[in-house]
Amino acid sequence: MVKIRGYSDILALEKGNYEEVVTSKSPYEAIVSSANKFGSKDAIRFLHRGVSDSAVDIYSYRDLIYQVNQAANAFHYLGVTRKKPVAFLLPSIPYAYFTLFGSETVGQVCPINYLLQAEHIAELIQASGSTVLVALGPHPSLDIWSKVDAIQANCPNLEHVLTVGNSVEGYQSLEALMECQQGDVLNFQPRFARNQVVAYFHTGGTTAAPKLAQHTQGNQVHAAWGASLMYAMNEDDVIINGFPLYHVAGAFVYGLSSLMSGATIVLPTLLGMRDQEFVQNYWKVTQRHQVTLLAGVPTVISALLEIPLGRCNISTVRCMLTGGSPLPTELAKQFEQRFNVPVRNILGMTECAGVISIIPFYAERVPGSCGLRLPFTKIKVVRFENDQPKFDQECKIGDTGMVMIRGPNVSPGYTDKARDLGTFTEDGWLISGDLGFVSELGELHLSGRAKDVIIRSSHNIDPVLIENALLKHSSVQTAAAVGAPDEYAGELPVAFVCLKAGHSVTEQELIDFVTPLIAEPPAVPKSITICDCIPLTPIGKIFKPSLRAKAIEKVIGDRVDKSFNDISKPSFRVKEQGSKFQIEFEVKEEGLAREQIDTFMVRFAIDYKIISKSQKSL
Repeated sequence: MVKIRGYSDILALEKGNYEEVVTSKSPYEAIVSSANKFGSKDAIRFLHRGVSDSAVDIYSYRDLIYQVNQAANAFHYLGVTRKKPVAFLLPSIPYAYFTLFGSETVGQVCPINYLLQAEHIAELIQASGSTVLVALGPHPSLDIWSKVDAIQANCPNLEHVLTVGNSVEGYQSLEALMECQQGDVLNFQPRFARNQVVAYFHTGGTTAAPKLAQHTQGNQVHAAWGASLMYAMNEDDVIINGFPLYHVAGAFVYGLSSLMSGATIVLPTLLGMRDQEFVQNYWKVTQRHQVTLLAGVPTVISALLEIPLGRCNISTVRCMLTGGSPLPTELAKQFEQRFNVPVRNILGMTECAGVISIIPFYAERVPGSCGLRLPFTKIKVVRFENDQPKFDQECKIGDTGMVMIRGPNVSPGYTDKARDLGTFTEDGWLISGDLGFVSELGELHLSGRAKDVIIRSSHNIDPVLIENALLKHSSVQTAAAVGAPDEYAGELPVAFVCLKAGHSVTEQELIDFVTPLIAEPPAVPKSITICDCIPLTPIGKIFKPSLRAKAIEKVIGDRVDKSFNDISKPSFRVKEQGSKFQIEFEVKEEGLAREQIDTFMVRFAIDYKIISKSQKSL
């Protein structure tokens, strides 16, 4: 196996022919290859409970390809084609893997976040054109099935709804359907081509209209191959993968990459890292299964720091793999010192099948680095001015700008081509939305999302600087910084923190603590709000739009209090509109109230409207 230690190794590998370096054209071919090599070796272990002595369902590599064949044949029997995909609402269980790769082999698949509201799920199913839905049957730990009636009512194109797990009267089960199919061969002729679109992965949040990124077979294979290479995965590895398969990290960065390497995937119950029993027993499970690779977003790393190691022997663990959101340097440092396990960061996007760059296992972790680009994937950084990338002005080494990517892992675009504008260029570049720079050593460094940058009187503030400083405090478990609107500076930095259990600290104490640690005085947060919890996405990433809304609400609330008495005070709410916000005021007295609102709102760069009690817009 090629060992990637530095950028020179990337360049050396690229001298070879791509087709000879990355031999599989599709995930199916990659799994077949692994089944031929590793046969009876464990491919997947599914834990029934989050305890070390849990009952375990084990599937060998030979079992895996047999089940994928059965699933593919079952979907073919139901009439699934490239134009009639399969949608699924499944947690990270073995049948999610069979469904994902079986669907892709015969046609197309649309994995959907089962935590979304039924209405939004239905919109995604309709946008994908799916005619088959696979959903977890009624289960006491995870209620997905209760949404099915509402989904069906809004999806007239659905021809079949299949259950997994507990059966439901009147519905076919996927398990029963698969049992009737051959597993040693496919009973149809599949098409394997790197440019063949096989999946739609949704992105763009839960409030916007459906936004589906297309994946080709080549996109997924390249991302998984690149992750396997950079992490130095092999048949001796055992990885805990608690990510659901509607997320590209679970499906490809830690899923398909492991299967291409002959590694064993441990699935920690159907709740994954949301299973508190499992989290509390994390190190015991790690010891029991001789785990070598851990995987989780930075908030998972933070949570694991709170779990006592006790007498557990985790000497088999060689690396903690993380990504999904910026990795605070102090958090990585604490984890490495506490457990003697190196942390390796990654940059990925749904539009890149999950991987753009990775800190290689054989390289040193550089604070703030997202690692080296995948081989055969290109990265360039262009100037970013007035909220727009300047495509013809590439930045010099070390200069910050908009990060752009092109390569075999980059999606051909969204299903709705109108959405490509501003994200995909006509010549194949993906506009990441990340600001960053490439170092002389070829390492990619990010300074945050373009929309996450706090701009104070034209001074760009990296929120990561504030977050890293806060995480150095012994009482802080999670920290997030955002920009709060200000009528004079445009934005001011504010922070939200969640404290460790049993710890107590005041806002002023935290401000006093971080002030000397932040080199840029304008970046010192004007306020720090101590919360019981920080809002997270379903996979554990900090959800900053909610924090921005809270920051806006506090500022506008202060201005309303100063401008009105208790009798005439209007009510208001903050509404998210994509990456922007709108304030909706409801007034009691139209004339004077409108004048007072206009007086202070005109200084804010926030859209607003005023309505009367009758909901009539003024």
